[in-house]
Amino acid sequence: MVFPALLTIFALSSISIPFVYLTGRKSHRAAAIFIALIALVNMGLVASTIPTVLESSSHQWVETYQWIPNLSNTQFTLFVDGMSASIALISLVLIFVASIYSINYMAGKKNLSAYYALLCMLSVGLVGVFLTSNLILFYFCWELMLVPAYFIVGEWGYRNSYKSALKLFIFTHAGAVFVLLGIGAIYWLTGTTEMFTVSGIQGAQTLLLGVNAPDIVRWILLALTAGFAVKMAVFPVHVWLPDAHSEAPAPMSALLSGVIISAGAYAILRIAFGVVFPAVDVTFALGFLHTLSIIAIVTAFFGSFLALFATDIKRVIAYSSISHMGYIMFGISLFPISVAGGTAVVLASSIAITGTILHIVTHAASKGLFFLTVGGVMHQTEERDIHKLGGLASKMPFSTVSGMIAALSIAGAPPLACFISEFFIFMGAFQVLATDSFYIIPTALMLIATVFSLAYSLRFISKVFLGTAPGELVEDIHSGNNTHASAEHVEGHAHKIVDVPNYMKAALAILVILVVAIGVYPTFFMNLIQTVTFGGIIVA
Repeated sequence: MVFPALLTIFALSSISIPFVYLTGRKSHRAAAIFIALIALVNMGLVASTIPTVLESSSHQWVETYQWIPNLSNTQFTLFVDGMSASIALISLVLIFVASIYSINYMAGKKNLSAYYALLCMLSVGLVGVFLTSNLILFYFCWELMLVPAYFIVGEWGYRNSYKSALKLFIFTHAGAVFVLLGIGAIYWLTGTTEMFTVSGIQGAQTLLLGVNAPDIVRWILLALTAGFAVKMAVFPVHVWLPDAHSEAPAPMSALLSGVIISAGAYAILRIAFGVVFPAVDVTFALGFLHTLSIIAIVTAFFGSFLALFATDIKRVIAYSSISHMGYIMFGISLFPISVAGGTAVVLASSIAITGTILHIVTHAASKGLFFLTVGGVMHQTEERDIHKLGGLASKMPFSTVSGMIAALSIAGAPPLACFISEFFIFMGAFQVLATDSFYIIPTALMLIATVFSLAYSLRFISKVFLGTAPGELVEDIHSGNNTHASAEHVEGHAHKIVDVPNYMKAALAILVILVVAIGVYPTFFMNLIQTVTFGGIIVA
C-alpha cells in the first residue's frame, strides 16, 4: 500500500488550524514556528513523491479515495506531476519563510493568533490547488485561498486595507464564477469531474460527442481562461492587484505575488490547456493563442511602464508582478498545434513549456524575496516613498544585498533565477517562429519589454539603496551616528536606521540562496518539468 503522502499534507495542514490559533494565544513566536514546521514536513512529503514522478511510466503520483457516490466518476483524487510538485514545493518554501519572517515583522500587532491561523488556512487552499485532479476539490481550494487572503489584507494591512481587500475579493470571486461555469459545463458534457479522465486526445473526442459540443467547448475554454486570468492579474483584469499587494503586510504580499497570482497561470496550463484546449478546432485554437500573445504584450509593457514611474516602493513591485504575468502568458501562448483525427492536439514546444513553468517557480522565489526585502525597508525606516529613501546600503547592508539580488533576478540578469526561465521562454518563441510567422512581432516586442524590466529594477536599486537620503548632508559611518541631518530628515526618521532583525534575515537568506541556486543549477526543476504531459504529449 502506498503511503498517503498527499492526503497527509491536506489532513495535517487542516487539523493544525485550531491548534495554531490556540498556540498563538500563548505565544506568537510559537505559532509562527508551528506553521514553519508544518511547511517543512509538507515539503518532505512532496519531496517523497518525486522519485515516483521521475521514474514511473505515468510520471505521476496518484492517490484516489471514495468521495461523492451520487456524482458518477467523482472521487477525492490527489496527485502530483513535475509541474505541480515544482510549484507546490516553492509555495511551501514561501509559506515557511513568510511564517519565520512574521515573528519580527508582525510583532506588536493585534490579534496575531488569528493572523497565524489564517496563514495556516491559506496554506491549505494554496497547496491544495496544486495537488488535486478533481475539479470540484480544485474549486474548493481555489475559493478557500480567497477567505484568509481577504482578512489578512484587511485586518493587518496599511492604510485603506479593507477597501483593497474588498477589491481583491470582488474581482477574484467574479473570476471564480467563470471557473465554476466552465467546470459545470465539463461535467455536463463528460459526466466526470476528474481532469485526467477528460484530458488528452480521448478527452477531446469525448467532449465532441455532445450536442453542438464544438461551440460549447470554445466557450468553456474562454470562460476558464478568463476566470483564471483574473487571479493571474493580466491586463485588463489587473485592477485589484496594485492596491492589494501594496496594502497587504509584507508576508502576505510575498504570497500574493509569489504564488497566488501564479496559481492562475498554473490553472490555465493544467485545466484550460490540459483538459479543454485539445478539443477545440485548429482555426479557433490559432486565433486563441495569438490573442493570448497580444494580451501578454500589453500586460508586460503596461506593468513595466507603471513600475518605472511608481513612487511607492511596494507598488513598484506590484506593477512588476503584472509585467511578469505578461511573460508567463506569452509563454502559454507558444503552444503550436496540428490536426490529428479531426481535433486540435497540443504539440507543446518543450523549451517554451519548460521556460513558462520554470518562470512560475523563479518568479515566485524572486518576487517573494523582493517583497520581503521591501517589507524590511518599510519596517526599519517607516517610509515607503521612493523619493524619501536612499543611502540604505550603509545602514542596511544585508537587506541591500537581498534587495539587489531580487531586483536583478526580476530584471532577468544572469546568473539569477529569472534569467534562465526567461531564456527558455524566448528560445521557445524562436522555435515556434519556424512554423508560425505571426510570433515575429510579439517576440520582438517581448524582448524590448525586458529592457524596461531592467530599467525599473535599476531605478529601484539606485533610489533605495544607493546615493544619500534626501536632506541628509553627512553620515558618520565610523561612529554609526547620523550627524548634520536636516530638520526634515530628522523628523522623518527620528530613530536610528539599522538592518532587519534576525528572523527576518533568516527568511531573506533562504530565498537569496534559492534564487541564486536555481539560476546557477536549474536542473532539479527542469528534470521535473520535462516529465509533464499536455494533451497526452510529454514535454520532453
